Amino acid sequence: MKKILFAASEGVPFIKTGGLADVVGSLPKCIDKEYFDVRVILPKYTCMKQEMKDKLEYVTHFYMDFNWTDAYVGVLKAEVDGIQYYFIDNEGYFGGFKPYGDNALFEIEKYAFFSKAVLSVLPILDFRPDLIHCHDWQTGLVPVYLKERFQGNDFFRGIKSVITIHNLKFQGKWDPKVVQNITGLPQYYFTPDKLEAYKDANLLKGGIVFADAVTTVSDTYAEEIKTKFYGEGLEGLLKARSGDLRGIVNGIDYEEFNPETDKYIVKPYNAVNFRKEKAKNKRALQEELGLRVDEKKMMIGVVSRLTDQKGFDLIAYVMDELCQDDIQLVVLGTGEERYENMFRHFDWKYSDKVSANIFYSEELSHKIYASCDAFLMPSLFEPCGLSQLMSLRYGTVPIVRETGGLKDTVQPYNEYEGTGTGFSFANYNAHEMLAAVRYAEQIYYDKKREWNKIVDRAMAADFSWEVSAKKYQEMYDWLIGY
Repeated sequence: MKKILFAASEGVPFIKTGGLADVVGSLPKCIDKEYFDVRVILPKYTCMKQEMKDKLEYVTHFYMDFNWTDAYVGVLKAEVDGIQYYFIDNEGYFGGFKPYGDNALFEIEKYAFFSKAVLSVLPILDFRPDLIHCHDWQTGLVPVYLKERFQGNDFFRGIKSVITIHNLKFQGKWDPKVVQNITGLPQYYFTPDKLEAYKDANLLKGGIVFADAVTTVSDTYAEEIKTKFYGEGLEGLLKARSGDLRGIVNGIDYEEFNPETDKYIVKPYNAVNFRKEKAKNKRALQEELGLRVDEKKMMIGVVSRLTDQKGFDLIAYVMDELCQDDIQLVVLGTGEERYENMFRHFDWKYSDKVSANIFYSEELSHKIYASCDAFLMPSLFEPCGLSQLMSLRYGTVPIVRETGGLKDTVQPYNEYEGTGTGFSFANYNAHEMLAAVRYAEQIYYDKKREWNKIVDRAMAADFSWEVSAKKYQEMYDWLIGY
């Protein structure tokens, strides 16, 4: 039995701010239990929901030498869906009303503490993983500490590590002297071939340098991050490690996102009956949001953080033109104020066509996936993207830019071959995006049978976690090597 420990800063069902939590919550459940014992370790945030806190059981506590003091490390555990979870407790670090704060230096100290505690707790738990699977910069120091101070101990010798980059933009950077002081790592580690990058200490870089393998969340993104445009300053290192770098596309939980059993939607449907039943969800959503009720009108959905990365500058540029078309647009999400206000403005200007919902709601997101005809994702870069996978699952045709995971998961419609699961455009250009949207409108209104065949193919695509889990298992086998 091969033992794997996932270390991450968030994970469903305990704490979630983004797609990382979905991966950490869903992937372990799909790894083959016959060959792998997969467990997860997370911080115990005080802002976790009470019902989740009630599941936690105290294991032990100890004191660990960290940042020139003896720091308290509490250890708790819980079992959910057959997966064993462990939690590191320290209210000084994991208190507060949300998991992540705005003080960058404190975040670095907090996750340096977490990384060291993850390793320190293993002998006490009597769980010796063959491999530790780290996620994003918050656990970037785990491979570093593993190679530095824990190698001398027989218990840790030979433990492998992998780091998965979910979004290269976030790296955990600060002044090297300060980080050296906090982490207790020797100065030897703060050089350009190790943790130092452009005069900063960089925790993600540490993870990439010292991990035995590096993965990211789609094949295309794995190629893109070796280039200057996408590489965020680490493209040289990623190119150097390209032999150990692979892309494995994320999946989604096909039980949670299932139009046949979804508790949030008015009318369940499936790949066989969507032609009749899906539109009933559209009518219900039009009523709920105060849009004109007309099931024949093409409805386009957007569920996203409203930021530049997600391509909202393109949408803003052609929004007036788009609103002249015979469509409705439903937006859900929060983010940069200018985009929030832009959508509010168009909601006011075209109240029967545009619905701006500037908040986040799990329930409304499911209704949008189930009700809309198309889903717009014009991202500047997108490591993997989960929204397009959810929209495919619900037969809502994605319109995407060909980047990262969007390029890997959405096959562009080809009217001559009768293939494709969505529409795409290549260049980051507002009118190219608008042309893709208008092409989709043309097929929707003038070639309805063709449109329905695109929906058939979209709903038949398989992006469940089972597919990705097999690729992770191959990598674990390759690294552990027995």
